[in-house]
Amino acid sequence: MLDISKPSVARMYDHLLGGTDNYKVDREAVQELLTMAPSTRELALVNRAFLVRVVRYLAREHGIRRFLDHGSGLPTRPNVHQVAQEVDPSSEVVYIDNDPTVYAHGRGMLAEDPHTTAVLNADFRDTDEIFDSPEVQRLLRDGAPVAALFVSVLHCIPDSDDPWALVRRVAERLPTGSFLVVSQLASDDTQLRAQITDFMADITDNHWGQVRSISEVNRLFAGFELLDGEQPCEVSLWKPDSDLAPRQRGQEWVEYGGVARIS
Repeated sequence: MLDISKPSVARMYDHLLGGTDNYKVDREAVQELLTMAPSTRELALVNRAFLVRVVRYLAREHGIRRFLDHGSGLPTRPNVHQVAQEVDPSSEVVYIDNDPTVYAHGRGMLAEDPHTTAVLNADFRDTDEIFDSPEVQRLLRDGAPVAALFVSVLHCIPDSDDPWALVRRVAERLPTGSFLVVSQLASDDTQLRAQITDFMADITDNHWGQVRSISEVNRLFAGFELLDGEQPCEVSLWKPDSDLAPRQRGQEWVEYGGVARIS
């Protein structure tokens, strides 16, 4: 059931991106967040650009035609399937989210291409449920590589849910030659991390995780081979389209991540 008495992380992100699928409670929460971290709007735009760029890169340069988008959020053009299908119209995407607003809007998005796009109403922590679903089984039907996306979503779960183990569980279920794309909110300012984590937990009734340090995010890539020998980075620095590509001016917190290959 849709609850608009509390802010939704997905709707707050939609507002930061200039979308209209949000409510007064979400916009007010964003304004409070901006007082704590003024670069948050830039951060959201930079992260969305990273998502578009990485999907296009994997489709063009590595022939990836299947994408599994964990915690996909509200549809925002261009969506993952639109970016991938610019490269190859047969590209397939399964979106995963447990936010009722996301699911409702996602079902509407399916009318665009129901044969290659699916929305799975599930908690992205439930790896077994997700990989046993008909939608994901179809994605894995012949062992072709898949790009599993965790873009700006792992901060939505606490350490007690072990995001590091979650990423490993998903990697173990992916075919050889697949990719992991991971980014999450990060800061080495201990006070800011605690302030934002407490604020988000309070306004969402603890339906949130935590901002992590750079070293904690680096641990998400432990044991994986990063693409082209690169290191995790603030995501606007990941294969920018040009020197004029958008950058985040403030650095009080950043979207930090990278791309790993499953061998």
